[in-house]
Amino acid sequence: MRRIHVIGIGAGDPDQLTLQAVKALRDTEVFFLLDKGEVKADLTRLRRDMLDAHVPEGTYRVVEARDPERDRSAGGAAYSPAVGDWRSARADVYERLIAEELGEDGTGAFLVWGDPALYDSTLAVLEEVLRRGAVAFAYDVVPGISSVSALVARHRTGLNRVGRPVQITTGRRLAEGFPEGVDDVVVMLDAHQAFRRYAGQDGEGAEDLDIYWGAYIGTPDEILVSGPLAEAAPRIERLRAEARERKGWIMDTYLLRRRTPEQ
Repeated sequence: MRRIHVIGIGAGDPDQLTLQAVKALRDTEVFFLLDKGEVKADLTRLRRDMLDAHVPEGTYRVVEARDPERDRSAGGAAYSPAVGDWRSARADVYERLIAEELGEDGTGAFLVWGDPALYDSTLAVLEEVLRRGAVAFAYDVVPGISSVSALVARHRTGLNRVGRPVQITTGRRLAEGFPEGVDDVVVMLDAHQAFRRYAGQDGEGAEDLDIYWGAYIGTPDEILVSGPLAEAAPRIERLRAEARERKGWIMDTYLLRRRTPEQ
């Protein structure tokens, strides 16, 4: 039966590959890479650099396919259906790649930024392919260093404080309100900079929060900012806009931390 490795490759730094990930890389015959276009070509290059560094030349093939476009204008009730349509389109691509490019007893792999279990669609897409029943395979998952872990490591802080919970959410959810009962919130996928609502920049009072923000974490383009949210927010907005203009895309993550009386 065909086998698939879903390999977490870390947040961007090639040194973040685990020994388990390297072992899985060397066990792979065909690597499937989704091309996100020229703007994000450096993401593909980073993957290829990792293969060059850790897998003997001539022992593997790389097969690229264009990543389906997602309707990023969909909001509100249309958001989840739009994501579902995009995942199904990805499943079409995965199904074709596995069926056409991998032998019946072959081993393939998908290289996933960060950790495959945290805000990534690869596992859900593979499950959809299996449910269709057109191609059979077994798969395993190799965990990776997530952007969340890399973020707090670079800022030399922890995710949580003693006896307190931490919540990981999206910018879309944060825009609806700060989670109740939580003082430490990690935010991902925030294209609209929802933190501004709590920095006193959207017509509301500033909250007593600190921010630990990072973009392109683990890569040569890495940018880090931390400090009181009201003071750091304008700088983050400026740096984020400049970086997006320069590279054409941005991946960023941040931790919002409410100050407590004991601080």
